[in-house]
Amino acid sequence: MTAAAAVEVVLYHLSPRGEDVLAAYHEASRRMAGTPGLLGNQLMTELGRPDSFVVVSHWDTWESFATWESGLEHKNQTAPLREFRDTERARPFEIYQVLASY
Repeated sequence: MTAAAAVEVVLYHLSPRGEDVLAAYHEASRRMAGTPGLLGNQLMTELGRPDSFVVVSHWDTWESFATWESGLEHKNQTAPLREFRDTERARPFEIYQVLASY
């Protein structure tokens, strides 16, 4: 992975309690405000499948994300969403390196 390239982290969530997922997303986002390297995040739901959600976080570099992920605050900041992780997937997240953008 190229050191200076931006990364997008996709976390999959599954729950019939959409309002609770939304509330947990807002709480986790508040906890993560000001995290170095975090450019922002989005909560999305799959069209036609209201129990399926993804959170996409945008990071300036892989190093910023890796530093945050290995830090002490990581688990506390993301705790509100943890109960909604999609455990039906082999891995509840993916990390993508940005190759190009406009």
